[in-house]
Amino acid sequence: MESLEKKLHEAALTGNIDLLQSLLNKDPLILDRVSLNYSSETPLHVAAILGHVDFAKEIIRIKPHLTSEVNSQQSTPLHLASGKGHVDIVRALLSVDPDSCTARDKNGLTPLHLAAVKGRVEVLKVLLQAKSDVARFRVYNGETILHLCVRYYQLEALKLLVRAVEGPELVNARDDDGNTVLHLAVADKQVETVDFLTSVCGLEVNAPNLNRMTPSDILIRTKPDPLRDPQIQECLGNGPTPAARNPVQHEHWLEQKRNSLMVVASLIATMAFQVGVNPPSGVWQDDGGPHVAGYAILAHNYPGSYVRFYGVNTTGLVASLSIILLLVSGLPLRRRLFVWALMVMTWVAITAVALAYVFAIFALTPTEQEKSILYVVGWYVIVWAVLMALLLVSHTIRLMVKLSGALRPTRRRVMLVPQAV
Repeated sequence: MESLEKKLHEAALTGNIDLLQSLLNKDPLILDRVSLNYSSETPLHVAAILGHVDFAKEIIRIKPHLTSEVNSQQSTPLHLASGKGHVDIVRALLSVDPDSCTARDKNGLTPLHLAAVKGRVEVLKVLLQAKSDVARFRVYNGETILHLCVRYYQLEALKLLVRAVEGPELVNARDDDGNTVLHLAVADKQVETVDFLTSVCGLEVNAPNLNRMTPSDILIRTKPDPLRDPQIQECLGNGPTPAARNPVQHEHWLEQKRNSLMVVASLIATMAFQVGVNPPSGVWQDDGGPHVAGYAILAHNYPGSYVRFYGVNTTGLVASLSIILLLVSGLPLRRRLFVWALMVMTWVAITAVALAYVFAIFALTPTEQEKSILYVVGWYVIVWAVLMALLLVSHTIRLMVKLSGALRPTRRRVMLVPQAV
């Protein structure tokens, strides 16, 4: 008997149907005996691995129950044929045992999952026709079949599965860490996969994982890649920064900005008001000659400097009061455009206070000291002007880039509808 079983194994290795028939004539129960005595592969397992189509079909015809036998790894012949990409054997196995699609091996994988991991697209089509619901089965760590496609770099299998399974639930499914397939693709910097996923209608581009990190947050925190990072960021969108896409973080960011602007505006308004009612050099204390008590001494002695001083001081006061008014008005200042406008008004108010100081210094400096003061203040004004110009230009460029990204036409979206496979 042992020699017959050895010859049966040789027949499976070579796909020799004549030898198989000869052995069955000598021992009609040899296939049953092998399935009972061997804990590893049956002849059908061997044929499924090696792709001996006719041999496998013959065994299936004679002993169809062998399609459900498992080996030491809990793999059925369908697992092995699917992993190897033998489409004809897969069809033959499914014709007698379609429920074998749901069988799991030692690692918890179904034949569909194995075909996806190996990128067997044609096998995937056949298996999905048999039982498409298997695509929703979870494996280790709560991962879906799409997670496996991304993890094993099987983009074509991913595309087929996304188009074949109805609804956005699968593409938005999270593993035990809260990561979607987009999180994995961004973390691994798979540009083509990210590009495809972000074109899928219904995909949650800004979904946070259990660590409250969106795909954009993950892109920022991974090792920089000058070549692929810009492409991934373009796929994810050039809209708000990652913190702004998270509603909680965005609200916290706005609250901090509002509080900071309120403090600065209040200080500037207080300073401008005090300087306005208590001008440099003080006021006349008596009525005498051309002056009147309570009038500014500076206005009498240096009328030109007085006008310039009060012009910039009033500008600072009005700008700071406008900021305070907008912040307490209750208007929905939730857009970065409004925050940007408030910041520019703050720069104007600060600059006005600085200029008021310069005009006051010149008005209070004796004539013989004006040249030295002019030299010091001149450099101060130049540095200040350059700094303000750089801030204004940089923030304006950032704003224009964000607005252009928001106005850019959206790419064609892939509709999640079932397709014939």
